[in-house]
Amino acid sequence: MNLGFFASHGGSNMQAIIDGCQNGAIQAKPVLLICNNRNAQAIERANTAGFRSEVINGKTHPEESERDQAMLSALESAEVDLIILAGYMKKIGSAVLSAFSNRILNIHPALLPKFGGQGMYGMHVHEAVIAASETESGATVHLINEVYDEGPILQQLKVPVLQDDTPETLQKRVLEKEHILYPDTVAKIARGEIELP
Repeated sequence: MNLGFFASHGGSNMQAIIDGCQNGAIQAKPVLLICNNRNAQAIERANTAGFRSEVINGKTHPEESERDQAMLSALESAEVDLIILAGYMKKIGSAVLSAFSNRILNIHPALLPKFGGQGMYGMHVHEAVIAASETESGATVHLINEVYDEGPILQQLKVPVLQDDTPETLQKRVLEKEHILYPDTVAKIARGEIELP
């Protein structure tokens, strides 16, 4: 199974999955990174792991439909089977969404359907969880569709919210779980234990 990644910044979840592929835990091969930020650390991670990265953004392709097509062409030429969003901060275009229907994974730093939707990303999620006095949070791997955070849920891992948690301390503990959950989900898809619709 060939994996394509979309990332905007550090790509730590991408690294966790690359590591799983390299140590044999995931029967899959990273083949492509699409990145909208040419200074992203994710590009260095892809280079180190020996697979191709392409910068596709509003500067390289000002028209949205052109950008969407460029991404689709890159994915098809790399023969990508599964797309993994690893901290990608842009909406996925309709051409890619339809060509890879039920083949695009995302990880969200809360227990969806709670604390999802537009504007709910990064630290905003953890701030909202603490403000709501939740006793647990966690991470969710789900398929994406046209609506933010509303695709089918594949797996979740829970994290207790401690009384003295700040958004920063909660984020750190949730991220540790993300680095376990995301590779595990990809491994189960590759082994056929999780069947995509």
